[in-house]
Amino acid sequence: MTSAKYDVLAIGNAIFDVLVQTDDAFLAAHQMNKGGMALIDEARAKAIYDAMGPATEMSGGSAANTVVGLASLGASVAYVGKVKDDQIGALYTHDIRSAGVSYLTKPAAAGPATGCSYILVTPDGERTMNTYLGAAQDLTPEDIDPAAIAASQYVYLEGYLWDPASAKEAFIKASKIAHDAGRKVALTLSDSFCVGRYRSEFLDLMRNGTVDIIFANESELSSLYETEDFDAALGQLRNDTRLGIVTRSEKGCVVASSDGVVAVPAHKIEKLVDTTGAGDLFAAGFLFGLVRNAGYENAGKLGALAAAEVIQHIGARPQVSLKDLAQKHGLPV
Repeated sequence: MTSAKYDVLAIGNAIFDVLVQTDDAFLAAHQMNKGGMALIDEARAKAIYDAMGPATEMSGGSAANTVVGLASLGASVAYVGKVKDDQIGALYTHDIRSAGVSYLTKPAAAGPATGCSYILVTPDGERTMNTYLGAAQDLTPEDIDPAAIAASQYVYLEGYLWDPASAKEAFIKASKIAHDAGRKVALTLSDSFCVGRYRSEFLDLMRNGTVDIIFANESELSSLYETEDFDAALGQLRNDTRLGIVTRSEKGCVVASSDGVVAVPAHKIEKLVDTTGAGDLFAAGFLFGLVRNAGYENAGKLGALAAAEVIQHIGARPQVSLKDLAQKHGLPV
């Protein structure tokens, strides 16, 4: 196997984030499921935006947040995700490249506008997302560069990609190329509602070896196996995939493999501000640990540290160098 040009290449929905602090009454008034992600059309997007207060805006998308976190740790990373050749698309492209990410996808010349996610953050730090996929749903197999995939040690895919049919095909194509090149493929389950929509298909991806590594939180794991019994679900996860990593908020995470289960505590924080990006940045830290062959426990600690940084401020991107932060806490970089 040739050496990798990229430590991690991520494929996801390229979404511009619009974050606003609000309250439970706003969510109720607009019939939103607190803590979830709803797919919306352009008219609903406009109605939410018009009703929102002052917002913070930045490039986003789950897998994009993860590769930005990896870049902050010092990894070599690339990203595949579709925007339109419009003003927000240009902002998105500049934003992600300036974070040290090789952004590989040609923007769409026609079709829907660049995707946006309207993220409502309540005082308890919980985030509720309303996502207009826009151009992101037009990612196709033609956007997958075989040479870039084959040159990536890990290919990281987001569960949200399973919504648009053409992106699903791109996902499968990337996985085959990666495995043919002797690389590993990771999937984040993204959202418990997403798991509810595609449970059997996600299980097939795990069981037939299309993906090697699964990232999930407790609610996603519960949805995947339709049980509230955490230990039972974890046992099934160990049977279904080579490596499963489950985050448990303040309880830390567990890493499940054929070798057993490793529990890693959460990193202490001063104040929870916004959970947006917590899972994305945890995945960044954990993948970085895998890239550096640091072992599952250190990978979990790196994930916990990255997640702790991002939940103490608004937005899903780190505001300090995660590499410096990891060095300060004696973690391998």
